[in-house]
Amino acid sequence: MSARKTALDVLIACRKQGAWSNGVLKEYLERDGLDRRDAALATRLSYGVVQNRAKLDDSLSGLLTGKLRDLHPVARDILHLGLYQIDEMDRIPDSAAVNESVRLARAYCKGQRHIPGLVNGVLRNAVRTRDSRKQPDSLAIRYSHPQELVDLLAESVGQDRLESVLAANNGAPDTVIQVNTRKTTARDLMERLEKEGVSARAHGWMPDCLVLSGTGSLEKLSPFREGLFYVQDAAARLCVRCAELPAAPEIRVLDCCAAPGGKSFAAAMEMDGRGTIVSCDVYEHKVRLIRLGAERLGLENIRPELQDASQPRPEWVGSMDVVLADVPCSGYGIIRKKPDIRYKDIHETEKLPELQEKILLQQAEYVKPGGTLLYSTCTVLRRENEEVVASFLDRRPDFERVPLRLPEGFPPNTTGMLTLLPGEYDTDGFFICRMRRKA
Repeated sequence: MSARKTALDVLIACRKQGAWSNGVLKEYLERDGLDRRDAALATRLSYGVVQNRAKLDDSLSGLLTGKLRDLHPVARDILHLGLYQIDEMDRIPDSAAVNESVRLARAYCKGQRHIPGLVNGVLRNAVRTRDSRKQPDSLAIRYSHPQELVDLLAESVGQDRLESVLAANNGAPDTVIQVNTRKTTARDLMERLEKEGVSARAHGWMPDCLVLSGTGSLEKLSPFREGLFYVQDAAARLCVRCAELPAAPEIRVLDCCAAPGGKSFAAAMEMDGRGTIVSCDVYEHKVRLIRLGAERLGLENIRPELQDASQPRPEWVGSMDVVLADVPCSGYGIIRKKPDIRYKDIHETEKLPELQEKILLQQAEYVKPGGTLLYSTCTVLRRENEEVVASFLDRRPDFERVPLRLPEGFPPNTTGMLTLLPGEYDTDGFFICRMRRKA
């Protein structure tokens, strides 16, 4: 099985089923049994085409003699794959990009005898004209984000930082893991991973955080099965650190939107296995994921529960030292990991602030006087971040923002709020706000 065939199958499934590319890719990599090298190539090709679809179509429009809309859908997928290799991947020979694309066309378009010749001609033309083809002037086309989304992002991040955010969204994301400090150390884990052929380096500013390459399927690694690490971006780990969780047996923490459990796992390690973490989700299968993850990691102070974060639990009122509210959001901070997010109907996100504030107001009920309420999202939109916090504080004046203690290299924080833009600190896009309930 070839990496290019797997990538093409992913693109076809996403187009036909409206499926998320990361989920389909994981399923197909397992199905096809690719080795690490081919799995990495299939991943790069699948994500690269989804990330650059508008730019690739713009190039194809200038390379075709006919109209783009008249292309057979599978031929278009194959041309996207070939053109992405030619224009964006320096290490792949042009001949391989062309010949393998023609081979896919013969295998997938048997009823359309002209398509292999079309693919061959278009891609050879792409090779010849590569240096003379102009970059699109439009940021929306150059970085393949719908214009409406580009305009929305500009409102929140500003025109001066807009292009760097769009470029970061099209980058290849690192695999970032957190060391299970209850079982091992960063140094020992790095040695274990190296023995299994996985390269690991320390994250630039987050302790006990590693950046991996050459991983293949993480689930097949013995350090993973032994619970020596879990996958989590440095931004999410920083969020938990900003809560400043004490390691004391009487401490009670509520993680109200916890699945798949990363922040609960981080909290358990910050608390050195002490205290109690109530880790909730609204879906039973996601609660099961939290439970299985905690068991794999050997974190015994996590108590998974089924609970809708927007609905009351009277027995929890005023009982929690810390509440973590990482609420449902538009996800515009993690486009590099889930490239399809850019193509969602932007209007479906407009009512999210209403839900986010409802959750925040409900979770505030559970915080003890003097306790901490930590609000976070994986988006960069002000309407889901700063504006939600401002509206909440207007309605709950018994809460106040608390300055964040940030790692070295970050500017001093006095507002209690932090927005991490994609690519700025080698993290996902993320928002953190720490608030205290006045005693």
